[in-house]
Amino acid sequence: MTERLSTSSLARATGAAADDRLPPARFAYGRHTWKEIAHLLANFPAALLGFVYAVTMLSVGMGLTVTVIGLPLLAAGLLGARQLGKLERARARALLGVRVDEPSPLPWRGRRGFFAQLWMSLKDPVGWRTVLYDVIRFPWGVLTFVTTLTSLFVLWPVLPFIARALTNVDRAMVRGLLSPSDELERRIAELESDRGVVVDTAAADLRRIERDLHDGAQARLVNLAMGLGLAKEKLLEDPDAAAAMVDEAHGEVKLALQELRDLARGIHPAVLTDRGLDAALSSVASRCTVPVEVTVDLTERPAAAIEGIAYFTVSELLQNISKHSGARSASVEVWRSSDRLLIQVGDDGRGGARLDGGTGMKGLADRLSAVDGLFVVDSPEGGPTTITAELPWRDRTRADTAGSAPGR
Repeated sequence: MTERLSTSSLARATGAAADDRLPPARFAYGRHTWKEIAHLLANFPAALLGFVYAVTMLSVGMGLTVTVIGLPLLAAGLLGARQLGKLERARARALLGVRVDEPSPLPWRGRRGFFAQLWMSLKDPVGWRTVLYDVIRFPWGVLTFVTTLTSLFVLWPVLPFIARALTNVDRAMVRGLLSPSDELERRIAELESDRGVVVDTAAADLRRIERDLHDGAQARLVNLAMGLGLAKEKLLEDPDAAAAMVDEAHGEVKLALQELRDLARGIHPAVLTDRGLDAALSSVASRCTVPVEVTVDLTERPAAAIEGIAYFTVSELLQNISKHSGARSASVEVWRSSDRLLIQVGDDGRGGARLDGGTGMKGLADRLSAVDGLFVVDSPEGGPTTITAELPWRDRTRADTAGSAPGR
């Protein structure tokens, strides 16, 4: 009994001690609030550094523009401003949680020569926006520093709300002046991708032409030379055999010429150069295994490059119709709408055409994308299939007309 009482007394004493224990000490503000306060307190030294740099760079660079070193100093200052912008974006990411992409670097490789690189640096929009950011940030940095420091001692109960309001302005300034232009960056990425597509396509075309020449016309011309050599040797000994060899060589010449014509037609058909898209597409349609109705509504011819892409696009699509569609009829329509050349090829076949279907559609889409064009496939299972291609319209220049004249 005594043991039970002592145990019970010990338990009550332990419970009383636990009730008297204080909770652990902790900060009054959350982690995000302290980050925002740290950002606001760091605004003054950061803004002072940026303001001094911007004013010094502008005054020295523009003041010396009358000399040889003025513009290079200004260009170098703008490059330095890019680095200050990079530091500010890193500070905003770490303390404010603002996710701002880094702008694309200046394309030095595409600019040859000192003056071309100097002009590119002087008109850099990222550098100028950073300079503007550094100039207007100085009074704001002083205001936020004084307000936050005072609120830490006087208005600390409402400091989280004050810090959130002030840092929201900071977030807006960073996004507005230090973030890259979304449209510009997207366009740069597209152009870089399209440039790679153009290079790959050109390399593939060169390899195809080289292979066709090596396996076709070149091999026939080698056989022709050997046959003529043997005929020359037999000309006196056996004229009949020599005549037969000459006849055989004549046939080889005809075949070689036909292969060269086909190869030239694959590079750029003569009918397209001489008579334009209407006649060229009609010629392509006549070789299709399906009856094709061709309608070309153009009052003038586009640039030679656009005309060639349109021709080969339709030619490839008609070949796909012949091989894969099972259609009974097809149609080709070409017209101009404002500053775009529109092409629509349709058939009443089985449908199911896709960009990844292995029929060359993906290559056509890449080629059109490389010149800022569009390629849309509408081909449900069971048909019909309608493929729309869109190309930018460029007027035919005098150089195009001179280059397409017959007998050049």
